[in-house]
Amino acid sequence: MTRGRDGLLGRIESYYDCVPRAVASAEEVGPFTLFVAGKGTGWQFYARPRLGSRAVFTPEDVCRVLERQTQLDVPRAIEWVDEVTPTLLPAVRGAGHEPHRYPLLVMPTDVVVEADPRARALRPAEPHLSLALGSVSAGFAGHDEVQPTDPGRRPELMERGDLVVVASFEGTRLCGAGSAAPRGDVAELMGIAVPPGHRHRGHGTAITRSLVAASREQGVDLVFLSAGSDSAAEIYRRIGFVDVGTACVLELDD
Repeated sequence: MTRGRDGLLGRIESYYDCVPRAVASAEEVGPFTLFVAGKGTGWQFYARPRLGSRAVFTPEDVCRVLERQTQLDVPRAIEWVDEVTPTLLPAVRGAGHEPHRYPLLVMPTDVVVEADPRARALRPAEPHLSLALGSVSAGFAGHDEVQPTDPGRRPELMERGDLVVVASFEGTRLCGAGSAAPRGDVAELMGIAVPPGHRHRGHGTAITRSLVAASREQGVDLVFLSAGSDSAAEIYRRIGFVDVGTACVLELDD
């Protein structure tokens, strides 16, 4: 791994530790930090390797944090970057589980990305926000029936610049959406989805481009994401994203 990629992954690790703390409590469980969402947030979180820890993970560590999640009645989930914490994957497998593995990509700072005119950032009080969130749920579920979704605390996060929601339109019809969560000079793109009836018309690309542009307007110089599949990663690579690692996700209650 090059020194440059080490630096990028280090910044991403710090970001992963920072983001949940705005709406969650944090508990140390062995070499893990377990994030537990506050009531009414509408989110669920996970355990991650403790920031800066050099621990060698064991199957017992994995079982301990999963048991603590069971005690707290929260989802049993662990997320990490394989290249940053290489001992965790064999520990998870040793505990009898197999995680999902996703390409982790970043947008190089020297790649120019302009907003797509079809996709724009939504305002916190905009009626389209609930529909945009519903379109994301429909896109991931693979159906075209879009039900407006309660935005929860998202408007609050949008007001203070911690969340950007972008939706793509054909005329006045909303065709898909996605979000970014800027923290300082780093932002992750999340939940980019288009319902089946609007796919193959460039809306996913439009949303992604506009999210990158909106994040950069807020002073972000490191934009990254985890692609849900190799085929999705190819779409992001065509926009300019490059691979830097592998995001691992263990979810036992899905």
